[in-house]
Amino acid sequence: MTTVGEFMTTRLVTMAGSDTLTAAAQEMRDSAIGDVVVTDGDNVVGIVTDRDITVRGVAENLDPNTTKLDQITSKDVVTVSQYDDAVAAADLMRTYGVRRLPVTEDGRLIGLVSMGDLAVEREPQSVLADVSADDPNN
Repeated sequence: MTTVGEFMTTRLVTMAGSDTLTAAAQEMRDSAIGDVVVTDGDNVVGIVTDRDITVRGVAENLDPNTTKLDQITSKDVVTVSQYDDAVAAADLMRTYGVRRLPVTEDGRLIGLVSMGDLAVEREPQSVLADVSADDPNN
């Protein structure tokens, strides 16, 4: 059995719900990532993706300089443990229609696993694995 902990990323970017969309977008750009985990102290309260900023923020004419992450955050966060089976994590993604799962231990964020991570691990010859393994193009 391959576990989530064997291939999760531990290079995490977290932000507070009171941070702005602009700040999150700049952090994503500077860190070459597509999401930030929204936390309140050590607690994961949501995830915001670059797509969320576009679809829930900009497309709704929200001012990215004043709109807070709390206003667009996906808050029904499904988490996994680093000891969970990778296939079970993929099943959770499919069931809940998400592309990323925070990895927690005793309620504390320790990593993140994405659909791309699973593809690289489980189907290294797939197109998604190739794209996910490439360097960012930004």
